[in-house]
Amino acid sequence: MRVGLISFHSFFQPGGVKRHVFGLYKEFKKRGIYTKIIVPRRNISENYGKDVILLGTSFSMKFSGSQSDFDINFNPLAIENVIGKEKFDILHFHNFGFPSALQILASFAAMNTLNILTFHANIEGSKFLKTFPEFLYILNKICQWKIDGIIAVSPLNLKVFKDYRGPKKVIPNGIDLEEFNPKVPKIKKFLDGKINILFVGRIEERKGLIYLLKAFKILEKTPAIKQMGGVRLIVVGEGELKKDCKDYVKRNNLKEVRFEGEISGKELASYYTSSDIFCSPAIFGESFGMVLLEAMASGKPVVAFANEGYKEFLKDKKGAFLVPNKDYKALAKKIEILIKNPNLREKMGQLAIKEAQKYSWQKIADQILNFYDFCKKNKKYKKQEFSFEKILKKITSQDFLK
Repeated sequence: MRVGLISFHSFFQPGGVKRHVFGLYKEFKKRGIYTKIIVPRRNISENYGKDVILLGTSFSMKFSGSQSDFDINFNPLAIENVIGKEKFDILHFHNFGFPSALQILASFAAMNTLNILTFHANIEGSKFLKTFPEFLYILNKICQWKIDGIIAVSPLNLKVFKDYRGPKKVIPNGIDLEEFNPKVPKIKKFLDGKINILFVGRIEERKGLIYLLKAFKILEKTPAIKQMGGVRLIVVGEGELKKDCKDYVKRNNLKEVRFEGEISGKELASYYTSSDIFCSPAIFGESFGMVLLEAMASGKPVVAFANEGYKEFLKDKKGAFLVPNKDYKALAKKIEILIKNPNLREKMGQLAIKEAQKYSWQKIADQILNFYDFCKKNKKYKKQEFSFEKILKKITSQDFLK
């Protein structure tokens, strides 16, 4: 079996899709499966090794309160050369980048491959869909034409493909338990007796760091917490709102906020083990939450806002607290409970480890490989004829516009 894992998100910056693709790649390689990663280039200096093929160009763009990618292959012959040379049996797409995904699917080299799509994004309710509602119609039609099976990392994501009639399955993100676990060495500079709260993510509107800063303002000034040795907020990540967040810290004289920049790999795992509490104040657009799983695998209790994606993933999980979206006062109260109760932190952390073990890459890869086999057997499923002309006629019709 020869598998091509295709990401339409640049690897130039950290991200959940990048970690997912590399995790699946590592597990497939362990099993002796011939696997290559295909990803668009954002920067001329990029080089990720012989098993990562740079194909096409990625341009950074704003999408639904976050950074995304506009991908295009300026040289269509490169698609034929790369995919034709590799002779992939399976092309496994991760999200759907326009127009690059369409260029690959329409290529001669991809004519006989099994095409699988894993959809990571939560786009329902996005501003983009409100201004361009026909996008979902087009996406479903393209998938019906050329995609042999769809995986969603959460049930929420699968709703996007309600008109797709091929095989569909929810298979969540995986976690590398060798990389993220409680035994990872801690960072000495944070081991001074203060309670460490950790944030990991892009510093942008969707991730909601400003609400955590407001909650931290309450916590840092709480007398009982001061008497216990104090509290520290560790911020891992970069983003367009970093200056605004730093200005907030300065205006409010918050003394124990540490902006650490972008961290990845083994070093990131040490940030999790060095923390006492993990907090993700994301307010919308989340589907699964890779950072939640990494924190749980590291044995840390989680406090998060109850956005739609987190509610789905964290329901019934005793290793986490969910608080009403954007309610920074409630966020502060839940964190304070954990600060004051080390036994509860330990108990929730142990429950979190047990939960994270369900998502080991060994188990997730088994599900994905079984889905490949199922889709192969259903390959003869007759797809609806695809026609751009029919789609354009449909989306410009009076009935559709109503």
